Amino acid sequence: MPVSAMRAKLTEDDVHRLVKGKDDEERAIAAHKICRSIDQAPLSRTERQSAEAIMEIMAADAVDLVRRSLAVTLKNSPHLPRHIAQKLSKDIDSIAFPVISSSPSLTDDDLIEVVRSGTALRQVAVAKRKTVTAKVVNVLAKDGREIAVATAVRNNGATFDTQAYDTALGRFGDRAKVTDAFIDREVLPVHITEKLISLISDEAIGRLVKRHELPPQLAVELAEGARERATIDLVDQAGQTKDMRRFVQQLHLNGRLGPSIILRGLCTGHIRFVEWALAELAAIPHQRAWLMVHDAGSLGLRAVYERAGLPQRLFSAFRAGIDIYHEMEYDGGSKDRERFTKRMMERVLTQFQALPREELDYLLDKLDAREGEQTPAAEAA
Repeated sequence: MPVSAMRAKLTEDDVHRLVKGKDDEERAIAAHKICRSIDQAPLSRTERQSAEAIMEIMAADAVDLVRRSLAVTLKNSPHLPRHIAQKLSKDIDSIAFPVISSSPSLTDDDLIEVVRSGTALRQVAVAKRKTVTAKVVNVLAKDGREIAVATAVRNNGATFDTQAYDTALGRFGDRAKVTDAFIDREVLPVHITEKLISLISDEAIGRLVKRHELPPQLAVELAEGARERATIDLVDQAGQTKDMRRFVQQLHLNGRLGPSIILRGLCTGHIRFVEWALAELAAIPHQRAWLMVHDAGSLGLRAVYERAGLPQRLFSAFRAGIDIYHEMEYDGGSKDRERFTKRMMERVLTQFQALPREELDYLLDKLDAREGEQTPAAEAA
């Protein structure tokens, strides 16, 4: 074998230690060094052929440590030939796992074979890959063990199409490990969010509501108790929705866009919701409502408020809330939205005690809930 042609990257001594090292550890160290050279050296076609011959020797070595050195060192390398990656993926778990979970040399067909013939651990290795195509995900959803499906669902690099979502929920919709993974996913289709509502606990519904925007009609139904097991705070949903116009219109159609919910939105800092709500009730464009709400003078807010048909007894509360909002700023740090909301509620409570009793109770309950959420973190610190 033309070792000398490897430009001193793969030295004769390294190969000698690989083949005839005094112990398994020395041979594994030599294997690691050779693999690093193969991965990093600018080798010619002839040198690559020699390197591949060396990798084949390592992949067939009787010593686990040598094969593991090959698998771990070249798990992310495009220079690991596919047939060697396939061989390693069928080795013992400690050797197969790094290759299955990382190697770019394995194709979708290779990964599907692992899913269909592998143990739960190997299925998990597939599900953990940085990217998993829809083709592979569908097989995981259909044939994977519970832990592998949950791992894939939680992996935002795994592409779920409608069929994969439906299959996973159909098989494991009654398993908290999988439904929790759905809740933790960054983005969920609306129809999956709706299905989860009927499958998960009240506590899990709370987490789902916080993490994912619910369809407006579903949010209204939950708030009205149409789903017996769940309740929802529409003000919090207003702060999360991406399509504020549609959300507000849905509330209006369902008779839920009253002065109380708008005032609560204002007192918790959800100013976009207030703007869109006033625009909807006043039947004017949002841009015009925005100008009137944030008018530096005293007439704009009163004009849009009266046109919206809101009660005069609450106008001073709205005026105070808008003024407090304009006096405050986001701090720009992590979770500044949460801190702004908390400070907004505190300012409203301390500066405007003339709020209706039910609104004061609502704000106090919200503050208590936020304090409860922060306490564990503070204790951990």
